[in-house]
Amino acid sequence: MCGINGIYIYGQNTPALDLAELTRSRDAMTPRGPDGAGIWHSEDRRVGLGHRRLAIIDLSEQGHQPMSTDDTRYTIVFNGEIYNYTELREKLTSKGVRFRGHSDTEVLLQLYLWEGRSMLGMLRGMFAFAIWDAVKEHLFIARDPYGIKPLYYSDKDGQFRFASQVKALLVGGKIAHDIDPAGMVGFFLWGSVPEPLTLYREIRMLPAGSSVVVDSRGMGPITSYWNISDVISASMNAANAIPAGGEQAFFKEALRDSVKSHLVADVPVGAFLSAGLDSSTILGLATEISGRPVESITFTCDEFKGKDTDELPLATVVAAHYQSKHHVVSISTKDMEDDLQNFLEAMDQPTIDGINTWFVSAAAARAGLKVVLSGLGGDELLGGYATFKRIPSRVQSTSRIAKFPGLAAIWKISGNFAARTIPSFDPKCAELFSLGSHYEGAYQLERGLLMPWQLEAVMDPEFARIGLRHLDDANKETRQSNTSKLVGMARIIELESIRYMRNQLLRDTDWTGMAHSLEIRTPLVDAKLTEQVVGLAALGRLGKGKSILPLSLDRPLPHALITRPKTGFTVPIWKWLRHSKALTAWRRIKYLNRPQVHDYTRWAFSVAAHLPETRNILK
Repeated sequence: MCGINGIYIYGQNTPALDLAELTRSRDAMTPRGPDGAGIWHSEDRRVGLGHRRLAIIDLSEQGHQPMSTDDTRYTIVFNGEIYNYTELREKLTSKGVRFRGHSDTEVLLQLYLWEGRSMLGMLRGMFAFAIWDAVKEHLFIARDPYGIKPLYYSDKDGQFRFASQVKALLVGGKIAHDIDPAGMVGFFLWGSVPEPLTLYREIRMLPAGSSVVVDSRGMGPITSYWNISDVISASMNAANAIPAGGEQAFFKEALRDSVKSHLVADVPVGAFLSAGLDSSTILGLATEISGRPVESITFTCDEFKGKDTDELPLATVVAAHYQSKHHVVSISTKDMEDDLQNFLEAMDQPTIDGINTWFVSAAAARAGLKVVLSGLGGDELLGGYATFKRIPSRVQSTSRIAKFPGLAAIWKISGNFAARTIPSFDPKCAELFSLGSHYEGAYQLERGLLMPWQLEAVMDPEFARIGLRHLDDANKETRQSNTSKLVGMARIIELESIRYMRNQLLRDTDWTGMAHSLEIRTPLVDAKLTEQVVGLAALGRLGKGKSILPLSLDRPLPHALITRPKTGFTVPIWKWLRHSKALTAWRRIKYLNRPQVHDYTRWAFSVAAHLPETRNILK
């Protein structure tokens, strides 16, 4: 796990590479890679690559990056882990390839030499990497299927830049800080900036599961090699080959294989532990597969003590059950207040989530861990959220009324009026029939932060209108690439995986973990596992919700944990908003003081207001 960056000067009349800029950008990511740093540039100074290293596999100097082939034709910078690198190494060795070290980076480099772009389908892991080909004079860049590892780029005036963080690109000093209206609007609609946008006009994110080549003509077309929509459809078809009654054994084998892969490391691997089925199952499987106790870390809040939301008591039981060395981090409002500024400064893109992972990552780092497993992804894969029930039901019921346009129009007009005049009225109700009759609209009602017509209450109206228009343009390509044939659970898996997990959970997990030099691995967010089991889940053949997870264990989980209602992994935002001196910006907005406004909307405004670039945009 690392931080990578690079600059390619492909314009003919463009000044040569600025090594000081390349170094500034690289070192802005020092927490991502405190174990070492490297820089490489071509003799003509048209291309340069930078790397910050967090040593996980092959701790020796043989794993140092940027890494070049013996003939110096290919040079790579790589962020992530390739879990099947040993298997790939053996195949390459059988072809006569000789390796200098034992890193997955060298395997990745040699695999590209032999297989080119088709290598992407052979990789199991989380990754973002760039490979320079000195003969063809082009840069090949790729990102893992789910987008666990980020990669941001800027392409302007004959210069292509990339980095693992938005802040790293900005600190280089050559990219404008102008806010992108679509990125800002997207944040207020969803609580995160939707891919491929960022908060800044000149910076974009390479989409998950895609690659691109940059050569002397500039940036080529972005090519997708893995699409969750297509995977769900293919997996549903493949599920027909699994006999009825064989689902549990099939799922158990697939999940254990994923956890085993995610344990590959040359340093100890710990695990986050809540009182949920996901993290408890992951800890149990890691213990069983490794054959030894695994260190665990649990996060809790003082405000939750003695309440149903306190996950610590059951987490402690699970830790004892698996003889884990258990670390607990309990924070108070004062703890949050003391660390809030650090959290906001480290935030790479605005988000309403991530603060829980911030604190538990800090605890893991203090415990001396470099790698932890997370249960993230179980809800999206197996239907653990309430959205899996509510959205199909809402679509079915409201679509009947939506057939009568006059009735739906009257409801919207009266609902908008009520939202503006009745403080206790939920503004989303006004859009019940215009949005609730189809899956994407119903999902927006469930997951959305603000409705489009509410944006003018928190930002400049013209800026909001421009942002909505540009956001719609940015979404057209995504909508065209997604299958519209998926319905029911399959459709919600698709939406939750793309909207919520990719744009928020995975992104926040990356930056909060790496801010503490911690690699967070997600065995339930694994392309191979998804391809194997998502079809069974979508067809309802894996049982109710996540009930199948603990059945993968040889030693059962405590009964009290299996029967515990889902509470979610959360923090008392409401209390912090009302007591923290650093979170007062929302109070000046009349709309945000209305009782029906959710605290996460107030939190979103406070996060956005923290940025100096938003002063002339927000009210």
